[in-house]
Amino acid sequence: MTTTPDCRLYLITPPALDDLAVFGRTLAETLDAGDVAALQIRLKGASDDVIAAAVDVVTPIAHSRDVAVILNDRPDLAAKLGCDGVHVGQDDPPCREARRIMGKDAMIGVTCHDSRHLAMEAAEAGADYVAFGAFFETTTKEASTRAEPELLTIWQESMEIPCVAIGGITAENAEGLVAAGADFLAVSSGVWTHPEGPAAAVRELNAAIARGLALRVRTDSQASG
Repeated sequence: MTTTPDCRLYLITPPALDDLAVFGRTLAETLDAGDVAALQIRLKGASDDVIAAAVDVVTPIAHSRDVAVILNDRPDLAAKLGCDGVHVGQDDPPCREARRIMGKDAMIGVTCHDSRHLAMEAAEAGADYVAFGAFFETTTKEASTRAEPELLTIWQESMEIPCVAIGGITAENAEGLVAAGADFLAVSSGVWTHPEGPAAAVRELNAAIARGLALRVRTDSQASG
């Protein structure tokens, strides 16, 4: 997962994958619809075997399209299954432990809610990215915090490691987060439950990212001028 262009899409799987063969076909069509940097496998409560089966199906599809595969919560399982990285929350193994388990080349992301303090701690611990949210109401998980777009701007101006915006993001509300400074937009239900299908969602989200980046450039130019 790279930081160029200035903002990219970070997909998160649906909370359950009932038919992996069907999901694999849907995923291929979705990734072919537009730029996607990474795919996080997030299957809360699933057994190790179920997660392993999902990794086996999605990894070749993602890698053939230069999309990184990141596992949620479990650095031990991510290392065992050969994932590109892991995303850990505040109640999961800490960043330094995840790095020890997965090695220096793995991508480590950390949930930081609405806290710049937590994000700075994660950066100091060697995280490759920090995730802020939730920015909007979300049906994917119960969000304990609500972040404001200004947090992305402050982070962008003061820190070098990328920030991910997460929580209730759709093509309709993404533009402002990009303009505020998000390096990545993490989206789950906004893609998989899109009324016209996930491929349409990816196209619309990439268009929203382009609009947001144009706004960011104009704002930066006005500030420097």
